Amino acid sequence: MKKKRSLEQQKTKRARILAAAAEVFATRGFQEAHISHIAQTAGVADGTIYLYFPSKESLLVALFEDSVSRFFRQLDDELTSIAAPRDKLLRMVALQLGLLDRERGLAELLTVNLRQSSRSMRELLKPHFTAYLDRLERVLIEGQNAGVFRKDLSARVVARAIFGALDGVTLTWALGGGHEGGLVKTAETVGKMLLDGLASNS
Repeated sequence: MKKKRSLEQQKTKRARILAAAAEVFATRGFQEAHISHIAQTAGVADGTIYLYFPSKESLLVALFEDSVSRFFRQLDDELTSIAAPRDKLLRMVALQLGLLDRERGLAELLTVNLRQSSRSMRELLKPHFTAYLDRLERVLIEGQNAGVFRKDLSARVVARAIFGALDGVTLTWALGGGHEGGLVKTAETVGKMLLDGLASNS
């Protein structure tokens, strides 16, 4: 029983540290943030942070991985109940922008702070971006095979173009003050634009 309680306490403290890191990175920026700032926000000693995370960079990676895992679980659950490729694509756009709209700190983490991180750290995160692009590409290929998306366009290239567009929209929103609900409305416009551009004439 004591061991179970100890594990639960560790998970709670880890979650508190991650939440504090997200807040500090969002307000100070990754480069200007220090472990002492995160410890103070989390209400723990500096040394406690190092028991869970060996560096500031490992905190950023953990934040990213936790967010992506949560997003993928929701995305995969919802896509299994959607049959039409057009609707799947719209849902992917809505889920991504909707999540970031609700969690501005996460939006800034993914669009601003990751740009400030080292090349080696971005390489560590690359498999997660690839996993998302693969999901997007599968939906596009499914639409092409169903005759609803244009076959003259490379699904691989289109997937990357969509990701780049969503990233750019989120970055502009975050740097502009991140007004709540803005990304949700943007998702509707982006989704319509994508469907119009991808629509098969046959």
